Amino acid sequence: MTSAATSWDVRRLPRADGKNVLVTGGNAGIGYFVAEQLAGTGATVVLGCRDTAKARAAHDAIRARVPGARVRHIRLDLAELSSLDASVDALGLHTLDAVVCNAGVLLDQPPRRQSADGHELMFATNHLGHYALVSRLLPLLTATPASRVVTTGSFTAKSADLDLDDLQSTRDYRPKRTYARSKLAQMLFGFELDRRLRAAGSTTRSVVTHPGGALDCLTPARPPVHRRHAGRRLCALPAGLLLQGKQAAAWPAVRAVLDPSVRGGQLWGPRMFGIRGLPTLEPVRGRLADTELAARLWTATAALTGLDPSPDLS
Repeated sequence: MTSAATSWDVRRLPRADGKNVLVTGGNAGIGYFVAEQLAGTGATVVLGCRDTAKARAAHDAIRARVPGARVRHIRLDLAELSSLDASVDALGLHTLDAVVCNAGVLLDQPPRRQSADGHELMFATNHLGHYALVSRLLPLLTATPASRVVTTGSFTAKSADLDLDDLQSTRDYRPKRTYARSKLAQMLFGFELDRRLRAAGSTTRSVVTHPGGALDCLTPARPPVHRRHAGRRLCALPAGLLLQGKQAAAWPAVRAVLDPSVRGGQLWGPRMFGIRGLPTLEPVRGRLADTELAARLWTATAALTGLDPSPDLS
């Protein structure tokens, strides 16, 4: 594992000309840097974004940073399940080499909010929306040899519990805990998807990553997408000893897309204590390794969405 970590150069990525990658939430934060880094490899990168104006700004920022970048954007609202068919149609692709399920919602304060479909908003966006999106993308992915579904989780999910009788947090809503539960559900889906793909003999791989700890004050400026303010720079020196910027937090997902040695069912995260550093392979433990929980979550999610990614793979 150590040799693999040191041989991968995050600043000299392999070429990916001719490949198509969709990055959800590619207009800001970690998703923006995933998209920027992938664009630098020659891949065609599609930004899936809810806000069209922000998507245009990210598109222009990437083009300014990566001359000749092949990048475009589509409207994608993961909290509105009925809109996803139109989003997939807007891709206009016959094959898809990877989807990076990165977009996420983190609410800081109560009250509990719901999506237009009536689901708790963080669970709807982070888990249900990506589950439904992958369901619709699977024909494109399975038509592409060795394609990848890369699910961006969170290290907070490792200490979360999942109540299958209250997935929507109707009884004990606490924003941070509900967020962690939604990311745990998302990661369990990524592992369960890979098991089902393997059982079906598919070459599509499902890989789970997490970005560690990332702060705006440690993130390089990408105006107008991200500007570094003087006040925020004060946190950079002490925080930089433990955490990292969002450009570095993008590395595990970028490696999961590009590295031919990455296998389905793996978990990739930052090397140093799981919160910063080069991307490296991590053991899958605890709740993340609970195959029974993952299978039951799959069944519950299928009931909530009325969908089943790859029903013929189950």
